[in-house]
Amino acid sequence: MDDPRMSIRLTLPQLPLLNQLAQPVVERLSPVTPFMAPNIDEPLITRFYNGHVAAITGAGSGIGRALALNLAQAGCNLALSDINAENLAETEQLLKEFKVTVTTQALDVSDKEAVFQWADQVVQDHGQVNFIFNNAGVALSSTVEGESIEEIEWVMGINFWGMVYGTKAFLPLIKQSVQQSNKAQNGHIINISSLFGLIAQPAQSAYNASKFAIRGFNESLRQELNIERSGVSITSVHPGGIKTNIANNARGNESISALGMATGAKGLKSFNKLLKFDPDMAAKIILMAAAKNQARCLIGDDAKIIDLIQRVFPSNYGEVMHKTTRWAAKAKKKAAAKKIAAK
Repeated sequence: MDDPRMSIRLTLPQLPLLNQLAQPVVERLSPVTPFMAPNIDEPLITRFYNGHVAAITGAGSGIGRALALNLAQAGCNLALSDINAENLAETEQLLKEFKVTVTTQALDVSDKEAVFQWADQVVQDHGQVNFIFNNAGVALSSTVEGESIEEIEWVMGINFWGMVYGTKAFLPLIKQSVQQSNKAQNGHIINISSLFGLIAQPAQSAYNASKFAIRGFNESLRQELNIERSGVSITSVHPGGIKTNIANNARGNESISALGMATGAKGLKSFNKLLKFDPDMAAKIILMAAAKNQARCLIGDDAKIIDLIQRVFPSNYGEVMHKTTRWAAKAKKKAAAKKIAAK
């Protein structure tokens, strides 16, 4: 019998700090500063990806699907994978209007042999491969005490090891493609970490561990590739709250109720409220970051502001955010009470 805890859908920790404090700043600065408003250079994207081959995991929805559509628009051929074959077929159907070659593969990225076989198949089908977007990921909400070893292994198997397998399988093939073109073609690895690869949050120990691990892996590999001068590089991507299916596919248990966090349908609703950033724009930002060979790509004002908080308060950002969150909640209740009294 399945563990009943696995069927409970839960929310990531709330960050009202972002909306309560940052929104006025965001509204003022977004139109005028690249810190808040991304500058998308469509011609640059086309030049960098046109005529190349990109492999994408988690391409059945969300950021993965948006990446596929934007790459196809730029004239990039695609090798797509997802664990959900039905969603993957929907993505493939959306790509019919573009004059690019598209291949698909139902794939569990936590299966090492399957990932390596897929990589070889991509080269066999397309003759080359230039980019790998390791995008597939899952979430788990639980206290450390409340989560099982099996749940932690599930998160790490997909989020971390899936990324490792994808990188290890595709890196030599990407290098080979670039070298065979005498470096006339581009080569890049894009690994999706998270806002929670920059800061830790309660009830997210497994997810945090996987995303911090991805960040460390990416930063080490980038230094190696820079030294090698092979024509291949890597970008570490840290999205904030993007409108994807991660909340609907998340796992968790009741242990987080001890932290005052919502569970069940209420928790799922709260989680989805945090996911506001358009995945299409997120994809464009990622493609720009790789084309410009950025080491790190932050997506969304929430990610940028939280990154800043972590830099200012590196040792006690958690305490600062917790206190600010409590203050914001009290201020919200006070404002609501004033509204009622004024009626």
